[in-house]
Amino acid sequence: MKQGLNEICYGFFATLANPTRLAILERLQDGAMNVSGLAMLLDQEQSMISHNLKLLERCGFIASERRGKEKHVHLNREIIGPLFELVEHHAGKHCVAVDDCPYDL
Repeated sequence: MKQGLNEICYGFFATLANPTRLAILERLQDGAMNVSGLAMLLDQEQSMISHNLKLLERCGFIASERRGKEKHVHLNREIIGPLFELVEHHAGKHCVAVDDCPYDL
């Protein structure tokens, strides 16, 4: 591993290791959404969604744009698409059943 890559990997995976952020990414697979729509779908306070969106955007997992007064966010499909495919492939090989998953936290 390249020197310094450890810190990059830690930041990458730490950003993803949050149920709210993963739920946001999962919802955005269906298309762009505004912040209030995400908050309603995920039954979270809008401030909590906004906080998590900032982290996801800072890492390049999502991008945002203003449409009038609303902020709309969408996936960076170049990164998240292959990442989710890798996770699904790995889970298919190593997680026979959800109850059997070695990552049960």
